[in-house]
Amino acid sequence: RRFEAEVWVAQNGSWHFVTLPFDLADDIDDGAPDARVGFGSVRVEVTIGSSTWNTSVFPDTKASSYVLPVKQAIRRAERIGDGDRVTVSLHTIDRHARSTARSTARSTRSGEGVA
Repeated sequence: RRFEAEVWVAQNGSWHFVTLPFDLADDIDDGAPDARVGFGSVRVEVTIGSSTWNTSVFPDTKASSYVLPVKQAIRRAERIGDGDRVTVSLHTIDRHARSTARSTARSTRSGEGVA
């Protein structure tokens, strides 16, 4: 799903975030209850500009949404700073599909399931 949002800096000045739109946060809440991991975070794949990476979004009770951390390597590559508006493509990563893919890869490497 694509959306535009403003990059903001946490109070400590080192972490940069984007707050997800409310409707996307609702979609995540409705569609990804099994995708939650530590701290209520949800694994996602994100694209900003030409950069794509896997990360997590974290619930933010103050904003009644989720926040997406934008790491320094991405900010540098895309020349993003505090207050910039960015176009974000984001989708959740199904935890079950990831673990199934890892199990299949392990089985294939160990010779299981190979005719």
